[in-house]
Amino acid sequence: MIPRSLKEILKKSAQWARVISIVGPRQSGKTTLAQDTFSDYRYISLEDPTNREFAKNDPRGFLENAQKNQVGIILDEFQYVPELLSYIQLIVDQSNRTGYFVLTGSQNFLANQAVSQSLAGRVALFTLLPLSFEEIAFEKNNLEYLLLHGFYPQLYINKNTPLSWYTDYITTYVERDVRQLQAISDISLFQNFIKLCAGRVGQLLNLTSLGNDCGVSHNTARSWISILENSYIIFLMQPYFKNFNKRIIKSPKLYFYDTGLLCNLLSIKTEEQLFSHYAKGSVFESAILGDFLKQYYHHGQKPDMYFFADRAHEVDCILERANNITAIEIKSGKTIQPSFFDSINYFKEIAGNIKNGYVVYAGDESQKRSYAEVVAWSDAKNLISQTEK
Repeated sequence: MIPRSLKEILKKSAQWARVISIVGPRQSGKTTLAQDTFSDYRYISLEDPTNREFAKNDPRGFLENAQKNQVGIILDEFQYVPELLSYIQLIVDQSNRTGYFVLTGSQNFLANQAVSQSLAGRVALFTLLPLSFEEIAFEKNNLEYLLLHGFYPQLYINKNTPLSWYTDYITTYVERDVRQLQAISDISLFQNFIKLCAGRVGQLLNLTSLGNDCGVSHNTARSWISILENSYIIFLMQPYFKNFNKRIIKSPKLYFYDTGLLCNLLSIKTEEQLFSHYAKGSVFESAILGDFLKQYYHHGQKPDMYFFADRAHEVDCILERANNITAIEIKSGKTIQPSFFDSINYFKEIAGNIKNGYVVYAGDESQKRSYAEVVAWSDAKNLISQTEK
């Protein structure tokens, strides 16, 4: 298997947390990571109809049977039987054992809502996204390959063809996860909605426009965005706004966690098509921001990321920690241009307390400039930790 950054943190959490929860998108490697980290635990998949029926009809008996393993239990896709969580709470309160239950799930809404209600104060929550730049061994000159190929582990383990794999992924996602999250009568309409979201990657979210183009109401569009967000297909970047005495944009921006899936939805099939596509810049931006999220999540941290925009300028990523602000611009060009620094310089003027400024670009050479530090895309894999120094 491909080594994952989160493994050592999971091991340490088992020493103090009574329950460990790993959530993330389907096929991101949660099961493989859990079994590799806790290799002597008993593994039970609740996606299996037999196990699921047993757990639903007799949760107490199911857990008593599972506890025959004295070391620990991995319950995979536990969102299928949320009824188990109350019984798990009773067990861990009575036994006071740490790290005995490991729960994995591919639906953030069901998983975290259920966990927060039933296991508050007893669970360590972790998110596993597809592979990060840090976890993939890549050459500096294969950026377009990575963007088109995406970051799901199976594509690197089995050398699958992205076009067919992502088509099957969307079908499985819609038929299993979406149907469970919400009763959607017209699945083809929802699939079209996903494609319309792909066409708006990197843009401000306009639910009215999105709903009109898809032929659904504003409220339905909002609900469907929530489904895509909570099942790790998209993420929304929230705006950063203080009292700047400016007309600040306050709508979120829409991005996709995985650029391979995004390219598939945009019907981009080759690196040449990606290179000349109108959305190339937004695809690159989505990849860098998605990797920043992985740098947080895969090291057990909660992301603290925003973007800034007013009517004249925009900064792609703002990090704020204890009043220290870092501004990061993301540019898909491979040659450094003076204009790359304009928005950072403007933001420095109105914010005043910027700690660092960075420009991540698609070129191969990192260098320091007086305005900001220029970071090659391949060197951005540790940028979040670098900004904390």
